[in-house]
Amino acid sequence: MASQDAKDRQDAKDDAPVDNRDALEVLESEAKEWEKDAEIDRILKAFRLDAYAVLGLKPGVPESDIKNVYRKKSLLIHPDKTRNPLAPEAFDRLKKAQTELMDEKHRAVLDEAIADARMLLMRENKWTVDSPELKTEDFERKWADKTKFVLIENEQRRRRQIKAQMQEEGREQRRQEEEAEQRRKKRQHEEDWEATRDQRINSWRQFQKGKTSSSSGGGGGGSGEGPEKKKKKKLKPIG
Repeated sequence: MASQDAKDRQDAKDDAPVDNRDALEVLESEAKEWEKDAEIDRILKAFRLDAYAVLGLKPGVPESDIKNVYRKKSLLIHPDKTRNPLAPEAFDRLKKAQTELMDEKHRAVLDEAIADARMLLMRENKWTVDSPELKTEDFERKWADKTKFVLIENEQRRRRQIKAQMQEEGREQRRQEEEAEQRRKKRQHEEDWEATRDQRINSWRQFQKGKTSSSSGGGGGGSGEGPEKKKKKKLKPIG
């Protein structure tokens, strides 16, 4: 009975549908996924302030190279074409890098920082443009590190300037608000003064009227005679 069950299972296995895909196709698909994962990992590890590094380009490449490389890599790692959960973040960084390099002003600033890093590195090591060290891989690595240093300093300086500008704008805003409040108080005072004008005039009239009545009624009261006036004695002439 056991041997019959084993035979039935073997028959069922033999009757199972066979994957029609060629083994080579499977290997190619797996290799493509590996390539996508590797590119996503590279983008996420690239120095974010260096758009060239994010796109995997050398500084100074023509605009056409930027467009072609971006198109190729964006199609490779597009979130809709890979199961990698990090694809959306990598795709966003790739897009941001391409946008920065297509902006002439931003690209000029980046190129200047990269050139400054090269000059600093040459100055520190007392190299000239003809020095053989400039053609080595070690120089490329040191140049990349120096570029990171310069870009970080530039970014920190930019943030300090923005902070100072925001503080200055905050002070200016508070000054404007204080001036507006002073104008409001002055306007309110003038309106209140005008609103009580009639009341103040009536109060003054009542005060003057009472003062006049008091002056006219104080001269004579009572039926008796007033105090006798002392008569001055006339001096008799001598002789």
